[in-house]
Amino acid sequence: MTGKKIKILVGKPGLDGHDRGAKVTALALRDAGMEVIYTGLHQTIEQIVRTAIQEAVDVIGLSIMSGAHLPICKKLLEMMKSEGIEDVPVTVGGVIPKQDIPKLNEMGIVGVFPGGTSFDDIVTGIRRVVNERVTRCAWRGYGYIWLIGLTGLNRVIE
Repeated sequence: MTGKKIKILVGKPGLDGHDRGAKVTALALRDAGMEVIYTGLHQTIEQIVRTAIQEAVDVIGLSIMSGAHLPICKKLLEMMKSEGIEDVPVTVGGVIPKQDIPKLNEMGIVGVFPGGTSFDDIVTGIRRVVNERVTRCAWRGYGYIWLIGLTGLNRVIE
């Protein structure tokens, strides 16, 4: 993304009321030079997808701390398909039990990031994936949809 700021939408889906990590991560992303749009708490998947389309974001970052990551991700992927953006990669993070990682991967989530990784790793991971996406799909004009463990990343998409 040479010369263009990465635009990231940070949202909290569902009834999850824990947003301190999302806010602190949003500040870290802003400090790293990204344009951050924070949707606030209690957003529906429909609101998040609609905002991502309207704002033409490069990345959506969701923190799911409620334990509802499987149904939220399933619904997100279904809505993305209905909106014609099913080819946009998705990652998820937050409180994700290890036994759920294969289930998330099978449904189409390309990266799962439980909490604990530094903000530097989050920033590096977002930049790398967005740059790879721009290289592969510049002609499509799509951004990346990211679901990020906003308390940190344990692993970055290779």
